[in-house]
Amino acid sequence: MQARNADTDRDYSIKTVDNALKLLEILAENEAGVSLAQLTTHVNLTRNSTFRILQTLLAKGLVERGEKAGVYRLGFCSVTLAQKMMKNKSVVNYAHPILEDLARTLNEDVYLTVLKDDDVLFLDMGDCGQQVKTVSLLGRMVPLLTNAAGKVMKSFDSRDVVWRRFKRKGSMELEKLDEEFREIRTKGVAVDAGGLGDGVISVAVAIRDYTGRVVGAITLIGPSFRVLADRLEKEIIPSLQASANLLSGKFGYCPA
Repeated sequence: MQARNADTDRDYSIKTVDNALKLLEILAENEAGVSLAQLTTHVNLTRNSTFRILQTLLAKGLVERGEKAGVYRLGFCSVTLAQKMMKNKSVVNYAHPILEDLARTLNEDVYLTVLKDDDVLFLDMGDCGQQVKTVSLLGRMVPLLTNAAGKVMKSFDSRDVVWRRFKRKGSMELEKLDEEFREIRTKGVAVDAGGLGDGVISVAVAIRDYTGRVVGAITLIGPSFRVLADRLEKEIIPSLQASANLLSGKFGYCPA
């Protein structure tokens, strides 16, 4: 009798973990969040069982409640956990040597950046070692429209998605943002001055995966007195674009 109970408990533990992972996968595919009813249907569990698993994930910070009542989405700790895992995986392994090479070549700090909701996460860094430079952003999250990384990654979303996301802005601001995004798509690079602070320039080029989806950006951050217009056009932008193409190729991206 005891052996049977032990086996039953062991089976239950495996199923619970499996169901928790399924919930996290569903949430990872739906940035806007998913309701409890929808999650219950996807994992084929009772509402109570799904709720209990979600409460455990909530307590660990892997899941958080969305802005809308009854909606769940991935929590910040999921990003932190992913960052730790990625240190041993291909994304950072592929990107880090490229970041370091760019930092040496351009003598400016260069980052691997990704989107997290309406923020940009500075995931990895190539440190230039300059005595005069901006404060390190490694591991920090900043609003996406304050910097080139957020703009270049968001510029490839459809116009409808952008307008829904930023509908709180006035129509004139949205038109201006729409025009800026069109220019970024045309040039393949975003440049922002002052969004991260007075005298701070950010320059970013998108990274794509094998499906062509934008999955991140290579982003240079430097002081305006070094990141000058002539240097941008002749040195910085061509170097970032070449490196972004190289990294995208490692993720299987083949331009049409």
